[in-house]
Amino acid sequence: MIRCTLLLLLLLPSLSVMGVGALGTLYEEVQAQRILERKNNDARLKRFTAARDQQQQLLAEARALLIEEQATAARLEKTFETNNGIIRNREKTLEGELGDAGQLRDHIIQSAVSLHETIENSLVSAQIPNREQALAETIRNNELPPLDEIEALWHLQLQEMVEMGRVVRFQADIIDRTGKRLEKQVIRTGLFGSVADGRYLRYLPGSGQLLETTRQPPTRYRDMALKLQQSASGIVPMPIDPTRGDLLAELSRTPGLEERMKQGLDQGGVIGWIITGLGIIGLTIAIGRLSVLLVLDRRIRRQLEATTPNRPNPLGRILKVYRDNPEIDTETLGLKLDEAILRELPRIRWGIGTLSVLAAIAPLLGLLGTVTGIIETFQAVTIHGTGDPRLMSGGISRALVTTVQGLVVAIPLLLLHSFLSSRSNRIIQILDEQSAAMVAKLAERQPSSTQPEQAVSHA
Repeated sequence: MIRCTLLLLLLLPSLSVMGVGALGTLYEEVQAQRILERKNNDARLKRFTAARDQQQQLLAEARALLIEEQATAARLEKTFETNNGIIRNREKTLEGELGDAGQLRDHIIQSAVSLHETIENSLVSAQIPNREQALAETIRNNELPPLDEIEALWHLQLQEMVEMGRVVRFQADIIDRTGKRLEKQVIRTGLFGSVADGRYLRYLPGSGQLLETTRQPPTRYRDMALKLQQSASGIVPMPIDPTRGDLLAELSRTPGLEERMKQGLDQGGVIGWIITGLGIIGLTIAIGRLSVLLVLDRRIRRQLEATTPNRPNPLGRILKVYRDNPEIDTETLGLKLDEAILRELPRIRWGIGTLSVLAAIAPLLGLLGTVTGIIETFQAVTIHGTGDPRLMSGGISRALVTTVQGLVVAIPLLLLHSFLSSRSNRIIQILDEQSAAMVAKLAERQPSSTQPEQAVSHA
């Protein structure tokens, strides 16, 4: 209606132009349009009314369904509570009926878990892999395992105990120091260790592989491993590591003589080098003097068995003095022999005093290095504080290295000095004895010349 009125208002200016027929036609079109709109509005109102009635019906159905579901939920909840009570009662009944069977089940599962961990870490698994898979089903189930699984558990425990006391050879892939995987013959000594080509191996539980350790124990242990691998029967000595690799690792990390010397020189600094130099000088002197004294001792022994004097030895030169002066008196001969012995003393005792001085200087230098090292350590502590105890312990360790070096040098030098002194004193004693014997022989040959002298002396 409103639309028709608006249309008439818009067409009013043109009514004067249009005729009566045209106006009638327009009126008819407006009436037709009005009737059509009324029909559309009636249809829409019917649809809205139908939809409203349908929504009310759906709402009523939903409310009825809600009431029905609430009743069902209440019934199911009551059923659940009833069943839950029945389950609890039956569990109590089951526990009472099982009795020791429940404890047996728990014990078997616990034993299976413990054995599974033992087998994973066992060296036997390098020879017999995947043994622990037989225990997986027993551990996974929370029920009493069947008889075959219990027997498998027992057999695995028995196998582990038997293999503990066996020495077995088998072929296995090992990883060498360069990371290459090689197939070699491995000897397993119980559960404690394994070797291949005279080198000790380490078992990696996670991967089940045998790894050749980078640092091997000292040579004597490797020789034992090589002899064991080369032997066919009998008893062969072999070290056993009851910690399954921990002691071997600690033994492998122990520095050797060369490493200790290198660490001592690095940590000892200038004083360490000086002490080492003194030790080398003293050792060189000791070796040289030892060889000289051994040669002199051998020549003197030969001279004692000979009748003619031999110049290349001290005793021969002393005998030469005796032979060259057959007519002199005993007093003059004694003085000449003493002079000859005094000429031999520097050659015999050369370098022995130097060894004594070096043996006394070495520990003093070590003490000097220790004192200076401790002073530097406390200076570092003053600057950086005591928050890190490794700073102080490391500094004191480096400071004590020079003391160790001084003692290591001084003790052998003292022993060598004592040994060389005894050897030289022995040679000098032989020369003194032979000189006294020569004077006695001369006195026996000249009795007449000595008696007047004695008479004059008495007068």
